[in-house]
Amino acid sequence: MTLEEHLAVPYVLRMESVARPDGDWVRRALYPELPGCVAEADSPLEAIERLEQSRVQYIVERLERGEPIPVPRPPLQGAPPALDSDRLGFTRWLVDQKRLSEDV
Repeated sequence: MTLEEHLAVPYVLRMESVARPDGDWVRRALYPELPGCVAEADSPLEAIERLEQSRVQYIVERLERGEPIPVPRPPLQGAPPALDSDRLGFTRWLVDQKRLSEDV
């Protein structure tokens, strides 16, 4: 599989709110099918953005080393590219305009 095909695999994304040891709550996003792909942030959008960066890095590094990458389902055909700053920027605009809530 090519890098683009690996990036088009629809992995399950799980989001949860967790308490840190200091008592502050954060949003944790993870891909349970990709070991180690976990990100935490104050907002769900920021956690997803960090998680996407982690997913791309995970896939690229394993491809470079020739290691296997979990492929639990086939890549989506004609899938949009991975989340980028423009797409996330639009989502942030929706939150700023109060058309979308970032509360979980």
